[in-house]
Amino acid sequence: MTDSGCTQLHHILECQAGAQPQGTALWWQGTAITYAALHRNSAAAAAGIAAIGAAGDRVAVLAWNCPEFMELMYAVPAAGRILVPLNARLAPAELLYQLRFSGAGVLFGDRALLAPLLDHADFPADIQVIALDSEYPEWRAAAPAATLPRTAPDDPAWILFTSGSTGRPKGAVLTHRSFIAGLRSAALARPVEPADRYFYPFPLFHVAAHNVILQHQHGAAVVLARSFDAAETLKSCRELQVTTMSLAPTMIGLLLDHADFSADDLASVRTIGYGASAMPQTLLQKLLAETRVGLCQSYGMTELSGSVAFLTVEDHRQAAHGHPDLLLSVGRPLPTAQLRLVNDKGEPCAAGEAGEILVRAEQCMQGYWQDAAATEAALTEGWLHTGDIGRFDEAGYLYIVDRKKDMIISGGENIASREVEEVLRSHPAVADCAVIGLPDPKWGESACAVLRCSGEVSDEVLVRHCRGLLAGYKTPRRWIRTDALPLNASGKVDKPLLRRLYSDAG
Repeated sequence: MTDSGCTQLHHILECQAGAQPQGTALWWQGTAITYAALHRNSAAAAAGIAAIGAAGDRVAVLAWNCPEFMELMYAVPAAGRILVPLNARLAPAELLYQLRFSGAGVLFGDRALLAPLLDHADFPADIQVIALDSEYPEWRAAAPAATLPRTAPDDPAWILFTSGSTGRPKGAVLTHRSFIAGLRSAALARPVEPADRYFYPFPLFHVAAHNVILQHQHGAAVVLARSFDAAETLKSCRELQVTTMSLAPTMIGLLLDHADFSADDLASVRTIGYGASAMPQTLLQKLLAETRVGLCQSYGMTELSGSVAFLTVEDHRQAAHGHPDLLLSVGRPLPTAQLRLVNDKGEPCAAGEAGEILVRAEQCMQGYWQDAAATEAALTEGWLHTGDIGRFDEAGYLYIVDRKKDMIISGGENIASREVEEVLRSHPAVADCAVIGLPDPKWGESACAVLRCSGEVSDEVLVRHCRGLLAGYKTPRRWIRTDALPLNASGKVDKPLLRRLYSDAG
């Protein structure tokens, strides 16, 4: 069954379970899980969740990829609650902030990930915790079944925390309507066939998980990986005849460079979708020379429930045959979204002129959770201010020039520089600092801290300080000392100058 026109997330699974109960919804560690089985478990979980609290309550999940996470992705909205997926890479202090700020009353999670939270002195005593091991199926089977509340397309479905320029993460509220609209956009650029087998190695706690629901919307099967591993990915492609995939350029490079790689491994793969960083020309040429795989890049963000512009398979072919500059583009906007660029005065930009990217689309978020000021700043007369600086060429291709929000993207993860700076400034030996993103051959970018110190302190001490308060991927990988931080005309630290100074300094 292809797209059934469902207007709410949980209806997608319900419709497919009715249309093709024995069809495969999920491949997990070599085992097929049918739509009927996934829906049965999800419906039981929804009834159990509905017996706790009230409609509109928040339910958090802290887990690596697993079928139980998938069940909860559908069960929580079906119960009229709001799903709060938590980034499993965050430090306990960051997770506790998001739990408290969202007001989550229930927390499902991997026992190993839950342990440091439950041991933390500040863990809220009123949160009901359910571990996703033997405890979860026992709870699901024994929980009192409550009648599911009526839900509507404009009800919030997910709160996804996204790093912001203020340092503190903001919770983007995605409704059923915005989520479904995001799926509609994705289907235009990356059509899904009912017979597809889609390989997904990214965390389900990312907005990239909309691609998983997209497959179910069209009746396809998802090959879910717990995390990315090159050898396991190649094995899945060979044994399960994977047809479509989502991978970061770094992951593609690891596949092609793997000792066991053979072009035959990807013989069944029609398309690989990627985002977060550009595709290196050498990698594109190698992939096209050795395989028949098509590539598709997207531009989007959490606040957009997915993507609004795509660099298509044909665009990539043109890039490989005489138009390499296309690889610097994120593609052209879809008809489901309006994009425009404005300068600092709010005036429209001409072709070739850089300005902030504004988006108006049904897939825009409802706003930021419990943050009216941030919502008002981000959404103006229906236009989302992305904080990204871009330019259009004469052919309508969009190029990202800079990130107004000063975000570092490392291995597909967003790092807000100000958040890291605040942690560093809390160390007594750091008088001032600036955190910038520098090119990294493995991660695309990595965080670099430029420090003005008031006393002697080693890199190792600062790493331990950061790791106590931040996720590992946010901790700077490079440390530079300076007597003074350069300032621009407005008195702010001149980060573009720092990036130029240190990008080629090894």
